[in-house]
Amino acid sequence: MTADRSIYLGPWRVDVTVRSAAVPLPRGATARGLARLIGSALDRSGATRPASIGLTLSGDVELAALNQGHLGVAGPTDVLSFPLLPPEAYPPHDGARTSGRVEPPAPAFVLPPGRRAHLGDIVVSVERAIAQADAGRGGQTGDVAWSAADEVRLLVVHGTLHVCGWDHAEPVEEAAMRRLERRLLGA
Repeated sequence: MTADRSIYLGPWRVDVTVRSAAVPLPRGATARGLARLIGSALDRSGATRPASIGLTLSGDVELAALNQGHLGVAGPTDVLSFPLLPPEAYPPHDGARTSGRVEPPAPAFVLPPGRRAHLGDIVVSVERAIAQADAGRGGQTGDVAWSAADEVRLLVVHGTLHVCGWDHAEPVEEAAMRRLERRLLGA
């Protein structure tokens, strides 16, 4: 059983799915608030407009299965992103390898009038977020002590940035990604 709803925020539609296996969102985190954070991250990333993105709130069992099936890694993780557009579909950002590109490329395809591009999907383990926050191992660096709601918000922002071509494999881009995450979270 799942609960689904679409939240419209200007050019963005955020399709939120809450799996029945998911633990309840922590106090202070709401579907609408998470959708607003996604919209802010999409704005800041220069995402194609109008567009939709999916957010699934689930638990460790589903994230472990997805982690194994898509990345070949055993065990649960806190957030996974499934971008549908290549990183080159977004404007260059701080720390990214841009191959000398200055202008964002033209869209890869043209949609019929009135249709939204789907940018991808984010899946968050609310269970893992709560556990990380309770243990003081939050903040994507594993050393931030804050509320479970703050950890869920961070994971949603982090996942959205991955959908928009951000990565943290290189130190310069990781530092830029962390700065933007803090800005988006108002920290």
